[in-house]
Amino acid sequence: MQLDFSPLSQAIAQLENSLGYAHSPAALADPGLREQLRNSVIQCFGFTYELSWKMLKRHLEATEDSPHALDLATFQSLIRLGNERGLLRSDWNRWRTYRQARTDSSHTYDAAKAEAVFEIAPDFLQEARALLAHLLAQSSATFLPMDVVDFHAVEDNFKAVIDSHKVRLQ
Repeated sequence: MQLDFSPLSQAIAQLENSLGYAHSPAALADPGLREQLRNSVIQCFGFTYELSWKMLKRHLEATEDSPHALDLATFQSLIRLGNERGLLRSDWNRWRTYRQARTDSSHTYDAAKAEAVFEIAPDFLQEARALLAHLLAQSSATFLPMDVVDFHAVEDNFKAVIDSHKVRLQ
């Protein structure tokens, strides 16, 4: 079975873009814009996190001798197996932190929790990049990169949002 890693690649790109815009001079100068872009980062973090562990599981199911055993595996066991196979940058303790951040961001809104998720997102970005690189290295899957046109459309959309905030400030 060939796996398509393009959804994970695209999610990583979106998280990276969101982080870049959230740390831009325009966002740092406008607390309202920063809050909106922080929320974007949190949304991208959640989506990238979900795709990351699910893609890890799919890869392990495709490469393990007894893939059905993974159906009964706990999340903790899945992460540990990913580490044993050299697919992850961080250990279970760090992934537990990511998992808690995902839970915090999806079940309730609290400004302090939102900020904590925002702060962990750059580290998780590195984790997701490492996972993707290891999956690609260990897989014969076809990698479909993000369409350049789509990337530019997303970038243009963010620029338009930032520009519209600049107009309102003037």
